[in-house]
Amino acid sequence: MSAVTCRDLNKSFDGNHVLKSFDLDVEQGAFVSLLGASGCGKTTVLRLVAGLEEPDTGSIAIGERVVFDAEARTFVPPEARRIGMVFQSYAVWPHMNVFENAAYPLRVRGVSTQERRELTMDILRLVGLEGLEERKPSQLSGGQQQRVALARGLVMKPDVLLLDEPLSNLDAKLRVRMRRDIRRIQEQTGFTVLYVTHDQEEALEISDRLVIMDEGVILTEGTPDEVREHPFLAAEEDATS
Repeated sequence: MSAVTCRDLNKSFDGNHVLKSFDLDVEQGAFVSLLGASGCGKTTVLRLVAGLEEPDTGSIAIGERVVFDAEARTFVPPEARRIGMVFQSYAVWPHMNVFENAAYPLRVRGVSTQERRELTMDILRLVGLEGLEERKPSQLSGGQQQRVALARGLVMKPDVLLLDEPLSNLDAKLRVRMRRDIRRIQEQTGFTVLYVTHDQEEALEISDRLVIMDEGVILTEGTPDEVREHPFLAAEEDATS
């Protein structure tokens, strides 16, 4: 069963056609990475699935529920899509402590105090932040702040977790550790993940399937082994060698 189904998505910004007749299927429980250079359209895909942007054409389904259909004029707003999203910039609230940041999606949905605490503490343990509940973001490292953002994305037990270049602001050593932690958490929870990155090493290590994009279209897709010899990857390796 597909957790995310995109059909014939087109999207333009100010006359720039950034996504072109785009089709994508993300299987339930899979870790799928969109890989490509800046401007290839991968973040646009994430924003369309999340409902932060509206496609010009096409349809999007999350599970069996259609959340966007251009012809039927269907548009389900972001807050009703059961999507978790982690941004590149962390986007944690500086005036809230770790617990309050992670619990925020539950609070705005009216989850009871007791259930909110139990669910939030479970997630904080999962991401390795237990014992830091009272700390403010200014008292955390970059990696810890990204874990807060990850906890907030997971706490509602979303149908799909979207991650947009979540490790690009971290130093190289911490990026390696965090990507392994993200993969471990995904395997433990069984969440479906759609992950955006321009880092091929990162994508090859953590993904079940890669979707390589360029100029708004898919060049190729498959398992890491299947796409490893693709010209895009070879060119990237040559550029960094």
